[in-house]
Amino acid sequence: MMNVIQYLEKNPDIVALLKTQKASLIGISSLEQKAILDAFSSEIELISEAWT
Repeated sequence: MMNVIQYLEKNPDIVALLKTQKASLIGISSLEQKAILDAFSSEIELISEAWT
C-alpha cells in the first residue's frame, strides 16, 4: 500500500480521477481507497489552513 500512496503523491492528477470515480485502484479494497482519498483530502485542508 505504501507504494500506491507514494505513486499518488507523485501523480496528483490520479487522485483527482479517483475522487471523481473515473479511475480505481486494482488490488485495493473500497475501504482502503476511501481511507487513502480521505488522507489526501485532509492533507490538502491542512496545507490550506496553514496559508490562511
